[in-house]
Amino acid sequence: MEAEVLGAASEVDFSVWALFIRATFTVKIVMLILVGSSIWSWAIIVQKLINYRQAKKDSDMFDRAFWSGEQLDKLYERTGKEPTGGSERIFSAAMSEWQRSTKQDGDLIAGVQQRIDRSMDVAIARESEQLNQGLTFLATVGAIAPFVGLFGTVWGIKNAFEEIAIQQNTNLAVVAPGIAEALVATALGLLAAIPAVVMYNKLSGDADKLIGDYDSFADEFATILSRQLDT
Repeated sequence: MEAEVLGAASEVDFSVWALFIRATFTVKIVMLILVGSSIWSWAIIVQKLINYRQAKKDSDMFDRAFWSGEQLDKLYERTGKEPTGGSERIFSAAMSEWQRSTKQDGDLIAGVQQRIDRSMDVAIARESEQLNQGLTFLATVGAIAPFVGLFGTVWGIKNAFEEIAIQQNTNLAVVAPGIAEALVATALGLLAAIPAVVMYNKLSGDADKLIGDYDSFADEFATILSRQLDT
């Protein structure tokens, strides 16, 4: 009898695709949601890694140009119209406000320092929003994917027990397929959540570092402009 049961169980296809096909409609929906979330998470991760690397490269290139001793007006003429990086956009916002605050006789409108600071703050806020775009989705997937997978597992086990009750048979050939189908949902939940959590922490740290660099540049540039205003 035991040999017959084991033989029947061995004939069941336990591949992931076969388990998906045999799963109930609810469990299939859960699996599809988790797979879709995982694919979308990896798309965000890859795109963010590329964007952050390019942002760091642009920032380093502009810092070298900014501290090379070139006159700010000439630097603005060369990069201000089409800024390509975060530091350039912050610099462009400040220089644009500087030029708008300059009268025809060369004098400056009162309060120019405060307006320049606000312009750079707005530019930094825009860069921060762009850098952090998509990270909320990673955090959401990392937080709820295991529970979505657990829901699929609980629902699958419920159906497995219902099948046992209907067939009035508790042998391995009846129990194993249903339990296996249910556990696939938990595995997919973890597969989606773990990379999302790890990469969210990394990308969030990278974004904070870039924003910190922008803040430092804005403070240094504001000091330079303040010195020129005083003289």
